[in-house]
Amino acid sequence: MKLGKTALRSVAFAFAIFAVPMVIALPAHQAFAESAVRVVVNKTPITSDDIARRTAFLKLQRQSGNLQEKAREQLIDEALKREEIARVKMSVSTSDVDASFARFASTNKMTTDQLTKVLAQAGVGAEHFKAYIAVQMSWPRLVNARYGGRNKMSTQDFVTRLKEKGQKPVTSEYFLQQIIFVIPEAKRNAITGKRKSEAEASRKRYPGCEQAKTFAATMLDVSIKDLGRMLEPELPTDWKELVEKTPEGGTTGTRVTEKGVEYLAVCKKQQVSDDYAAEVVFRAEDLAKADKGENPNEKKYLEDLRKKAQITST
Repeated sequence: MKLGKTALRSVAFAFAIFAVPMVIALPAHQAFAESAVRVVVNKTPITSDDIARRTAFLKLQRQSGNLQEKAREQLIDEALKREEIARVKMSVSTSDVDASFARFASTNKMTTDQLTKVLAQAGVGAEHFKAYIAVQMSWPRLVNARYGGRNKMSTQDFVTRLKEKGQKPVTSEYFLQQIIFVIPEAKRNAITGKRKSEAEASRKRYPGCEQAKTFAATMLDVSIKDLGRMLEPELPTDWKELVEKTPEGGTTGTRVTEKGVEYLAVCKKQQVSDDYAAEVVFRAEDLAKADKGENPNEKKYLEDLRKKAQITST
């Protein structure tokens, strides 16, 4: 089924305001017969097909200017990011990417098949879009891991922010436990459904954090990890909504991750307002402001990667 211009205009508007951009691949019938390598980033080639796909994606975002040059620079940056993400092994899982793709389709009142057809018709492609999603989801985690520990506020900055607020902010404090129904990579396709059912069933019998390790020992390939104290702004994005709506003593819904099928137990939950909590809240506010523009740490990290890289145009 060929989708009409109305559907294309609708998704173009959605892409224009979409906060997490993504990569897409041209359908086979639109691929160029003679795709040539245009740039080599370290050992990663960027072809004329890649640039054409990204140019089409920029058009969906209603960007202006020299779109081919923008596409080329974006793809160079992504190649560097992807290589670094792989080096430190911090990529999000395929299931996380698929879930993000499905959410985007649902938000735009489409099935994933319909979104795939729209992307193909626009000259982009679902796989290119998903590759872009993977980088956009993984890169902020990598930046936070590298610079997070260096973001401690100075005493003067902290005092200034307190004076601006008038009082210390209040936030939620959690003590969490992670329960993983491990899935070996070689068996992922075969047993994921079965492990998900086992994980869901175990939630109903979960005895509480103190007895969790004894409980896990009665089941096959189940891992328990105490995550300790975590404040609301520190919650991982993928778990944040699930944790916030889970009462003390309860468990979150399950998620399929690269490790297996997981859920979290909320061992303790309370409101806190101490110096550490205030600093975490202030830092989260600063990051939110940075997200609306360009995170200086992201820019610095990428500049460092570019300085060390071998980038050759052909």
